[in-house]
Order: sequence, then structure tokens, then C-alpha cells
Amino acid sequence: MPDSRDPRYWVVIPAAGIGSRMQSDRPKQYLPLQGKTVLEHTLDCFLHNSKIAAIYVAIADHDPYWSTLELQQSNKVNEVPGGQERCHSVYNALLHLMPDADEQDWVLVHDAARPCLREDDIEYLMESLRDDPVGGILAMPVKDTMKRADVDGCIEGTVDRDQLWHALTPQMFRVGELFRAIKNALDKNIVITDEASAIEMAGKRPRLVEGHADNVKLTRPEDLALAEFFLQQQGRLS
Repeated sequence: MPDSRDPRYWVVIPAAGIGSRMQSDRPKQYLPLQGKTVLEHTLDCFLHNSKIAAIYVAIADHDPYWSTLELQQSNKVNEVPGGQERCHSVYNALLHLMPDADEQDWVLVHDAARPCLREDDIEYLMESLRDDPVGGILAMPVKDTMKRADVDGCIEGTVDRDQLWHALTPQMFRVGELFRAIKNALDKNIVITDEASAIEMAGKRPRLVEGHADNVKLTRPEDLALAEFFLQQQGRLS
């Protein structure tokens, strides 16, 4: 008899990066942000969602910070080995996740340094894609005028922005299909920068689901103040 149960939802957080552009003494996911680390705020987005079966966090070897976080003791959070690049960390997490998951379950991959993700955006992504044959990503339409540069840093042309989107996370795909797509890319020595790229390489067309602009990725020092502002606006800071 085929398994007729509803698919479960899993979360993967690649958190093995060093974030060199932050110019800090530690990886950006461990920077303090209003009494918690950035990573703790990020995990808080998912920890209280009853639809999510478990969270897999990919951590770098010899990471001295992860063990100091109280949330890593949660029975919903699993530590797995990180990799050299984001795609290696996601691949490792999927390897550890798959014995507990069905191939048709959904996995949401989210950046460790996006602590301002709204819970209603998670719900909207899940609901929008639950019956989709491929899956998709949170994204935002491009609002600014886009320029193409030449090798000298001069403007070569203006790009039509009408069909351009900023790719955000989470990116949500079927567990089995995403694993095979990433494995195929890695077997070809192709380093992908997001999960949708791997699915696109497999000949599929992920759906764009519009999210909110406050789902920012922390990249530079000034982004911390912006994240604090957004968290206050969302009512997530006391």
C-alpha cells in the first residue's frame, strides 16, 4: 500500500560559514543581537512551528560557539557536520536527515544569518507550495534600477528589472529530489550558491513565492542595526 500520510516538513540551516565581510572576531551567526546570537534568533523562527518535524544545523569542525547555546540541547535541533561551502553543508545535513524522512517530505533550507524571517512567511511558503510538483523559494521583486558592469567597473547597460527577483530563503523542495540535485551538481564539481540552482540544473522550474523585504541576510557590520530594527518592528524583542 502506498504511504498516504501528509508529507512532513524538515528544516536545514547551513551554519558553517565564517562571514569574513562582517569584520568580526567570530562567524556572523554567533554575533550578539539583543541578548541572543544571530543564529538563536534564526532558529527561533522555526522552533515553535508544530508542522516542523526537526531542524538540522550544519556546524563547522572545531566550532567553539555552538556548544554554548542553550537551544542546541532542544530535542528538535540536530547538529550535523558542516562543509567547505554552503552546498556541502546542505548535502551533509540531507544525508543525516534522510534516514528519518520520506523522499516526498519537504525540506526548508534557510540561511543562518537571516534572523528576521517572519513566521507568517514560513506558513505562506508552506501553503503556497504544498501541492506544487517542484517546490520553490521565498523571493522579492527587484525594485531598483539594475545596471550591468564591464570588467572595468563601468556601466555596460541597464537591465530590464520587470522579471527580476531577489532570491531569499527558505527554499523549499522535496527531500529526495533536492538531495539528488545537489549530489548531481557536486559530482560535476559545480558549486551552487542556492538550492534552487541545483533544482534548475535538474531541468525543473521552482516557483517564486513573494515574501517580505525585512527578511535580510546579514553580510556587513551595519546590517546588525538593521536586523535589530526589524526584530523590534516584528515584536520579537522585549
